[in-house]
This record gives sequence, C-alpha cells and structure tokens, in this order.
Amino acid sequence: MAGGDLRQRRAAAAADGEGDGKMGSGGEEAEVKGKGQGRKEALGWLEWGRGWMGIVGEFLFQRIAASNLSNPLELPPLDGVSFVVTGATSGIGLEIARQLALAGGHVVMAVRRTKLAQELIQKWQNDNSEIGKPLNAEVMELDLLSLDSVVKFADAWNARMAPLHVLINNAGIFSIGEPQRFSKDGYEEHMQVNHLAPALLAVLLLPSLLRGSPSRIVNVNSVMHTVGFVDAEDMNLTSGKRKFTSLMGYSNSKLAQIKFSSMLHRRIPAEAEINVICASPGIVHTNVARDLPKLVVAAYHLIPYFIFDAQEGSRSTLFAASDPQVPDYCEMLKSEDWPVCACISYDCNPMNASEESHNLETSQLVWEKTLEMIGLPPDAVDKFIEGESVQCRYGQQKAE
Repeated sequence: MAGGDLRQRRAAAAADGEGDGKMGSGGEEAEVKGKGQGRKEALGWLEWGRGWMGIVGEFLFQRIAASNLSNPLELPPLDGVSFVVTGATSGIGLEIARQLALAGGHVVMAVRRTKLAQELIQKWQNDNSEIGKPLNAEVMELDLLSLDSVVKFADAWNARMAPLHVLINNAGIFSIGEPQRFSKDGYEEHMQVNHLAPALLAVLLLPSLLRGSPSRIVNVNSVMHTVGFVDAEDMNLTSGKRKFTSLMGYSNSKLAQIKFSSMLHRRIPAEAEINVICASPGIVHTNVARDLPKLVVAAYHLIPYFIFDAQEGSRSTLFAASDPQVPDYCEMLKSEDWPVCACISYDCNPMNASEESHNLETSQLVWEKTLEMIGLPPDAVDKFIEGESVQCRYGQQKAE
C-alpha cells in the first residue's frame, strides 16, 4: 500500500500552499469564495487557465510523482469484502476487478457485455491456477445508457439482502470529436453515463451499503473536471448558450460527478459510515485512444513514458477502495465541514478539486437537478438512510 497517513499528507500539502493540485490553502480559499459566489454563467478565464495548466502538469509529471507506488498496487487481504465494479471489461475497470478478485474480494462485474466478462473471469482463473480456489467473481448486466437498467440492477442486488462494502463507479465515456448524442432517456450521453447513471446507482444501493458499513462509494473521476462548468438549468447542454463539444460534455459531466458526490458526502450522516470518494487515475492509455484524432493517437505512441497504462491508472481507485486509512480521512473532512468529498490523486495522495467544485450554492443546484433527472424525490437519501422505501420514476419495480 502507499505509505504514510492521509491526514498528515493533507497537512503537508496545506503548508506548501497553492498551485500543486493537492489539498491545501487553495481549497480553503475556494471554500470561502464558494459560499458567496452565487450563480455563474460560465467558468472564468483564470479558472479555465489554471485547469489547463493542471492538466498539462499532470501529463508531464504524473509518472515522476507516482514513482514511489508499487505496480501493481499492493492490496490487503480482501476475503469477505464485496465490490461492485462498473465497466469492468476493459481499461482501468478490468484491472480494478482483476486485482480485487485476486486479492480475495467478492467482485461483481456490472457490465453490458456479460459474455466477455465471464470469459475474463475464466482467463484470470486459468492464469492464476496456483491460487488453488475459484475466484469469487460474478457478472451482472448493467447498461448505464438506460436508467431502467440501473434500477433493475439495484433491485436485483438489494433483493439479496446482502452487504455491499464498496461500489466503484468506474464506467465512463469520452466520445472525442463526436457530435452530441442523447440516450433513450433523453439525456446527453456523457452526462448520463459519467454522472446521472452512477448517481442513481449509488443512491439506490444505499440500503446494501448500509448493511455493509463501514462502506465506500468510489467514483473514478478525471483531472478534466477542472475545465468543466455545470449549469444546473442546462445540464443536458441543449439551451444553445454554448456550442457543444465532446470535451465540454466530458469535463462538465466529471465536474457534475464531483459536485453530486460532495453533496452526497454531506448528506450521509457520519454514523451511517458510508464514505464517498472521487479518485483520479491520471492520464491513462485506454480504449478511449481509439476515438482520438490521428495526430493525438500518434503522440500517444511517441511519448508513452508520460502516460499510465491501465494497471498504473487503477492504483488510485484501488487505494480509495481498500486502504484502511481512507475512512478516517473522510471522517476528518466531514468533521471539518469541508465542502468537497475526499478526492484521491493518481499518486494516492489527497487532491484538491477545482475551485468551482467548492461552490456549495451551485453544488446544491446540481444535487437537486440530478435527483429530478434520475427520477428520485428530494429526500431519497434521507429515506434510504432511515430504512424507508423510495419510488423511482425509472424501472418497473419499487426501489427498496
């Protein structure tokens, strides 16, 4: 595991000051600003510029910053620990699921391509026959482009009345250069797959996470959230105020995810012991590169030193999902009334999210609009925590 204490590393980062992207004084300043900013129309040029500087810095220096981490990350024994991992058939998600299963965890691969997932489990078993016992991994169907599918998955898992210890919302899309597309639910695809569907899944699985507490919700995020901006009145990006680009769709959805995660972190009472964490994997060479412009693909192959492979990119999420110090860190943030949920960087250190993510007023608007879009009442989280049932607009059955 990554050494040291998260709380001490956060304190050290605070002493270093602003500009390094870690949890520090910049976040404290953003907290003050966030409480009085009110509604904005767009990201300021200074914030936008700082975001891009952070992205370029991560690209150039991530391998150096993470050079102290083992690859693969050393995991503790995970026997008896249950994980749901979305998007587990390729890229980072595949590595996350494989390593958790090899460490003894009960891994549920929540995926669209169920046959491929079954084949992967068999391959992992064959490649690691020296383990001497079958891997505790299974496959359940989940399509994040269908909110009905999300409800169906959550109903099926909750019906087991089994504990869930960690939900890893890994699946995501970045349709680079593609025109704006909408799901059958009527939502812009980046926003639905990267934010709305994972948000619905997290809330609906709260009963199982309560049974498994202390438990965790880990959302795989991105440094690209730093150049995103979310208008709660135009989350579908259809108002025409700004011309849609795939970069806008992706970065906005990742910022929305952090804002919602932060509000969920604040809504869940400390005694429930359900922690919410966002993890940034770094700049990773995954299947998304297939959709990049040819010039960028060429750059990927020319400068592989700077870019993580999927195994390296999985480390921050695995750390967030399994390290025993993470719950204490989350508890500290909650006790300090920190406006953003725990964010873990690609080097398994605390990371300070963007200034815009600290804006509590806009985060509250995103929270309310998200619940409306995913068909849940405003008090859904409170009701689930209290053990009550909640009716979701999507799905054929009642979410229990």
